[in-house]
Amino acid sequence: MTSTRQPVYSQLVEGFGTVTVTPVDPAADSALIHSWVTQERARFWGMGEASRELVQEIYEDVDRRTTHHAFMVSRDGEQVALFQTYDCAEDRVSECYEVQPGDVGVHLLIGPGKGAAVHGFTTALLEVFLGFLFSVCKARRVIAEPDARNEKAIAVLERNGFAPGVEIELPEIDLPEVYLPAKKALLAVYDPRAASASV
Repeated sequence: MTSTRQPVYSQLVEGFGTVTVTPVDPAADSALIHSWVTQERARFWGMGEASRELVQEIYEDVDRRTTHHAFMVSRDGEQVALFQTYDCAEDRVSECYEVQPGDVGVHLLIGPGKGAAVHGFTTALLEVFLGFLFSVCKARRVIAEPDARNEKAIAVLERNGFAPGVEIELPEIDLPEVYLPAKKALLAVYDPRAASASV
């Protein structure tokens, strides 16, 4: 099944390619997302045991929300990552820190690469994501909360300008439409105002 969703953002990254951000089509994209989230490398995503049908249901729920959004990210037409955004004030992370106006939370899952690894791949995608967040989503700060054990993700965020903060414990969410277990995470903040002030 081919997605009928249209891109909401596109950016040419010199030496890397054209990156496009398109809202997830749960029916069309669930098989690919399922193949990514059930791999061992995606264990911190928390969907390792999910069926394809459950993955579709989860993203149908996200699709109905106005505070949480999911996007497929393509490089030169090939889907390479899953990117999620959320209004921090309307998410469980709000119970763990003092949310400021314009705080937008993010989750990022890079799909398994094909062929040889591309140097700077994640950095190039993060550059596009930040451009999307600040220009389209009108974010003032970007908030990430990777699993506290996910040293690789934390290192990538730090290398790309996120300031590591305190370790937090995200509370369990148990609702009819969604279940999220409690999670120890590291709060990381990207604030362009702070970055420009330090230059």
